[in-house]
Amino acid sequence: MKTTGVNFRHLYYFWVVAKEGGITRAAERLGVAVQTISMQLSLLEQSIGKSLLTQQGRRLVLTEAGRLALGYADQIFLLGEQMQDALDEADIGRTMRLTVGISDALPKLVAFRLLEVALKLPQPVRLVCYDGAFESLLGDLALHKLDVVLTDRPVSSGTSLRVFSHSLGECEIMLFGVRALAERYRSGFPDSLNGAPLLLPTRNSAIRGRLDQWFETQGLRPEVVGEFEDSALLNTFGSSGLGLFPAPSVLARDMQERFDAVPVGEISQVREQFYAISNERKIKHPAVEAILTATGDGIFRFRDDANAA
Repeated sequence: MKTTGVNFRHLYYFWVVAKEGGITRAAERLGVAVQTISMQLSLLEQSIGKSLLTQQGRRLVLTEAGRLALGYADQIFLLGEQMQDALDEADIGRTMRLTVGISDALPKLVAFRLLEVALKLPQPVRLVCYDGAFESLLGDLALHKLDVVLTDRPVSSGTSLRVFSHSLGECEIMLFGVRALAERYRSGFPDSLNGAPLLLPTRNSAIRGRLDQWFETQGLRPEVVGEFEDSALLNTFGSSGLGLFPAPSVLARDMQERFDAVPVGEISQVREQFYAISNERKIKHPAVEAILTATGDGIFRFRDDANAA
């Protein structure tokens, strides 16, 4: 059957529906009525002679033809958006926008170190940072609401999202505390941790599982007096003297200068990892590329200076 060709406005509405996961959310994003979206989808399906979406219970799901069409729509509209971004940034001296998602569990001082690379580019960069849960940030990245996500874990190999994990480095974990606590528990470390007050990340953090396993292997039973999803909040409570708390060894100097906390001991068997998650872009973002390529030059080279503190 001969079709009448694709109307790209209709195709764009279909693309937004597929990305947002439903007609209602697509209508909210586009600022149009739900009926308008439904009509555009119907006209698109009539023009190409194929059903792209089907009702499954209370949800709309892509048909096989819809999945095929979405792959092409991704290339068409994402490339168009990236072209506009590139044209906007082509003006000499114009500020480049970098929208970053930072997962709750990632130490914010590590995020700052990673983003310093982008801030040193010749072209001025305007940072827009969002803090949130890992899965939520990945969804925004897949929708191109973010340019990159900085986190403490890679994306699961089974994900259907078209995003990619890039390792930025890793380092050992140290326990820190205010001076009075540090002096009390430093002697005899790690056996001194039995019964010691401890502040830890919540169990959905990648590093928490490694710490719990280390405590079990060492036969240690510290007293967990607080659990925090946000690393900055954990550090703040740690600086109040509520308990000992973990942080990457590369931040030893920062812990002392910002939180008046000093090392108690290093847990060399437990390492924290750092990742940048990017989406699929035909046109690369210069600031994201700077972050990804700078690791080879040693983003974490400042560790030696930190440990000298």
